Formats: sequence, structure tokens, C-alpha cells
Amino acid sequence: MKQTQRHESIIDLVRKHGYVSTEELVEHFSVSPQTIRRDLNELADQNKIQRHHGGAALPSSSAVNAAYHDRKVMWLAEKARIAERVAAHIPDGATLFIDIGTTPEAVAHALLNHKNLRVVTNNLNVATLLTGKPDFRLILAGGEVRSRDGGIIGEATLDFISQFRLDYGILGISGIDMDGSLLEFDYHEVRTKRAIIENSRSVMLVTDHSKFGRNAMVNLGNMGLIDYLFTDEEPPASVMSIIKQYDVKLELC
Repeated sequence: MKQTQRHESIIDLVRKHGYVSTEELVEHFSVSPQTIRRDLNELADQNKIQRHHGGAALPSSSAVNAAYHDRKVMWLAEKARIAERVAAHIPDGATLFIDIGTTPEAVAHALLNHKNLRVVTNNLNVATLLTGKPDFRLILAGGEVRSRDGGIIGEATLDFISQFRLDYGILGISGIDMDGSLLEFDYHEVRTKRAIIENSRSVMLVTDHSKFGRNAMVNLGNMGLIDYLFTDEEPPASVMSIIKQYDVKLELC
């Protein structure tokens, strides 16, 4: 297969699966790891993919997040490990917010074996998942439903969330800058996250390693807003220094 054909096939695989590993591409094309790494570097330079350690994903944008269905299938094993670790910190009978995002959704799934949780969420996917638990008390925030991902946002959402004071706030994030800034794509979503932070006794940020160094337009704030960071790889050195500065509890999963 010619290089141009292989490049087109790689892009098709990334679009289909959201993420493909170097090993999978080596096996798929029957070429050397060096050849695949060179292909991925060239495609990343053209912004046709986003290069990650060990593979490639859909390209990110500083203005628009990747499609929900693409994000849903990326880093599945890592999200599952993070979710299980978070669930181990949540006791039966606890009260919690669960935020918009695929990693908070993974946490909701990991909580299905818990008992008597009281959950407030602005995530329609989380609400759908948890309705099968008769011992859970589930409260769904009002507001505008984003058709692209089932997130609920808006002034009504802020007012609703502000009525509660809960034990835990489970937050996702779109990007973490190298100075520790927490970044999102949607200003309305940032306001909702701030409301969750302000009304949670303990704030748990859940994110896989691909979010470190990823750009997004809206600044939520710094690491001082959170109590725990759950992730699958040690953050870059500059982010680690901020984590230590604010005494954030880091959980590597």
C-alpha cells in the first residue's frame, strides 16, 4: 500500500474508532512501528489527527469539542479505571452531583453497585443510566438540553443546582493547560461547573491523560477549585507543581 493510501486509511480508522493504538496500526497494515510513527507524525503536522503517546485520536480544536460519540469510545479502559477508583471513595447513602461528560458518565456506571445514593445531575445520559436503580434518589436539573451530548445547561440549571448542598461533586473537564488552568469549550457549561463546585463539600475532577495540554477557550479556574484529581497517568511536571501548590489529592488509576 502506498503511503498516501495508508494515510487515508489511518484517518478513516481514527474517525471510526475515535482512538487507535500504534500496535493496532502496525498489525493492521503489516508495517514496522517506525513507519507508523512516521505516518502519525506527518498526519499530526497536517492537523488530520491528534498524536498521543502510543497512538492517535481525532484532532482537537480550541473552539469546538470533538463529537460526543467520538469521545464516548476514546480511552474506554482508562475511564473505567478512573471511575472504579472514584466509586471506591463514595460511601453508600452519599449525596453527589454528576457533571456533563463521558468520564463522569463512566463514574455513574461504576456506582451502580452502590446503595441509597442521592444524585443530582445535569447529564441526561447519567439520568437514563441511573433510573434502573430503585434505591437511588435521582434528581434531574432543569434547563436547555444540548442535543449533541445530553448535557443540560442555562440559567434554570444554575438556579436549580444552587438549591443543593451535597457531599461530592464529580466533574469532567475538556482541557488542562500546562499552568494548571481548567478549560472548557462552552461558557454556559463553565458556569454550571462553578455552581457544582460551590455547592459540593468535596470536588472530584475526573479526566484521562489526553486532557493535559489540551486547549479550550473558556477558563474555569485553577486547581485550587478541586479537592481530588483522578487520572490514569502522572500529569506533566508543570501541572504537578500546581497540584502540590494547592494540595490537591492526586489519584493515579
